[in-house]
Amino acid sequence: MIDFLYLTDTIDPNLAEQEVENLSGLSANPEKNIFAIRENGTTCLMAEFSAKIAVPYEVPSSNEVDWDLEEATIQLPRDTEIKGKCWNNESELHLSWLDKSYTLKLFFVKDGQDFARSTGRSWKMSKVQFFYDPSERTNFKTGARLGKHTATSHHLSLMATPVGMSYECEASEKISLVSSDQKKTVVLYLSEVHMQPFDIKSDFVFSEEYRCLTDQRKQLEETLPLILGIILGLAIVIILAVYHIHHKMTANQVQIPRDRSLYKHMG
Repeated sequence: MIDFLYLTDTIDPNLAEQEVENLSGLSANPEKNIFAIRENGTTCLMAEFSAKIAVPYEVPSSNEVDWDLEEATIQLPRDTEIKGKCWNNESELHLSWLDKSYTLKLFFVKDGQDFARSTGRSWKMSKVQFFYDPSERTNFKTGARLGKHTATSHHLSLMATPVGMSYECEASEKISLVSSDQKKTVVLYLSEVHMQPFDIKSDFVFSEEYRCLTDQRKQLEETLPLILGIILGLAIVIILAVYHIHHKMTANQVQIPRDRSLYKHMG
């Protein structure tokens, strides 16, 4: 049998040629990771995010005949080994940890179609792969069904962003992957994402942010009450001002008595 670790190390020998930086220590959030890939002395890919992977797996049942389903929650650690590659229209980020018991691969492409029909080309996350080994005991229980597995999601169109901009999303994003382990569903959760796999203008600095729709809606929900409050306050001020002006004008007018007997006293 071909060793799994050999496969993860030799998929693309050019990956080792890139200069990589693990900058996770700069983040105040211990669960957030910051990675950079540099080529020809400049940053060509930057990624900042928190990641958790939910992996279903099987352990022997108490009757020692059947199998029970468990779920491991795997946190992407800070001491992650990085590899990656930047091309003109494709980029990859490979992250491995715990002696390569786990490897997460993110693939990005530039889309040939116009973004929003007017702002030019866009880039997106097109594919995710996760390699895992249930014999690793940090996250999987003793007795887990053995076998090294690959969970994959193809033909994605995530994080669509105009070329030349970075993608930013505070909200959690869920990506489902199909595992080679009897077609089980592995789920990748990304949060506090800031990503740019192409066209970084300044070394180690993200370009202008493009906010995800979830954050845009949340921002609107947060600011809408304030906007409505300001509008209501202005309306009240205008109504009071109009009332004050009207009252002042009517107070200066000559009051015509309703009692006809008083007419003789006027003039």
